[in-house]
Amino acid sequence: MVITDEDCLAETLAFNKEFEAAAASSPAGDETPDAATLAALRRNRLGGDTPPVRLPQGQDRVIAGGVRVRAFLPHRVDGVYLHFHGGGWVFGSADGQDERLWRLAEQTRLAVVSVEYRLAPEHPFPAGPDDCEAAARWLVDHAAAEFGTQRLLIGGESAGAHLSVTTLLRLRDRHGITGAFRGAHLLFGPYDLSMTPSQRSFGSKRLLSNTDTLRRTYGLFTPGMEAEQRRDPEVSPLFAGLAGLPPARIVVGTHDPLRDDSLFLAQRWQAAGAPVQLGVVAGAMHGFTLFPLTITEREARRQRDFLSGTGR
Repeated sequence: MVITDEDCLAETLAFNKEFEAAAASSPAGDETPDAATLAALRRNRLGGDTPPVRLPQGQDRVIAGGVRVRAFLPHRVDGVYLHFHGGGWVFGSADGQDERLWRLAEQTRLAVVSVEYRLAPEHPFPAGPDDCEAAARWLVDHAAAEFGTQRLLIGGESAGAHLSVTTLLRLRDRHGITGAFRGAHLLFGPYDLSMTPSQRSFGSKRLLSNTDTLRRTYGLFTPGMEAEQRRDPEVSPLFAGLAGLPPARIVVGTHDPLRDDSLFLAQRWQAAGAPVQLGVVAGAMHGFTLFPLTITEREARRQRDFLSGTGR
């Protein structure tokens, strides 16, 4: 059976409708959570009461003076993919996607190193970016000895995509390192924490993320900052100079409040001189790759193709 683009769109829009209806029956969570509530939300995030599957192929390590990572090594290693998980800098963990990351490692012949960066609000900006920078710098220095390769790639989802870009900029600006990472795979990231037009206009639609949840998340990650302060390139990479960055694949759905972030970043990235593949997924909401949809399968294939073929 041939699945057409129209079939994909119909499936995706139907899923969005079901997701929004289910979300409408649960509390909106308008207040900043206290410590106990936050702990419960972290336990139940996207998985109900069932914790994520931890595979024996995952290796927990401590690197770079104390940064924790989870590594997946296939039988043959042709490169290393440095991965930053999503979750709004508040949720998520390096062991939250073991099955997906191990499958990616096997299919691309990449060692996958996922970083357990510190989370807000206990550890607000710049703690998480500091950990990601330290892990990347460690990999630049030690990949050849540890993994037998110097072919490095970087990427992540949502907040992890933001951290991928800020890490590349920190390597360039603080350490003079460009070219070490040969490709960046960026899924539906927030790149302007002062809020792009699509963030501000998305409204209250409960499709995993919306205008209000983004505002609350930015408040937890960058407490005390006003919109103008969040335009600092250290916080919002859309305002940074992007010269010297590697080829990128930037992906976002049309029903994502962060749509403009990816569209604007792709334009600026390409204008700075690096090749960009822009994937705009019709009907897709924020975080669509978390769900069993045809577009998720398609995106997984395209991610594998990009990571397998980039930087050789």
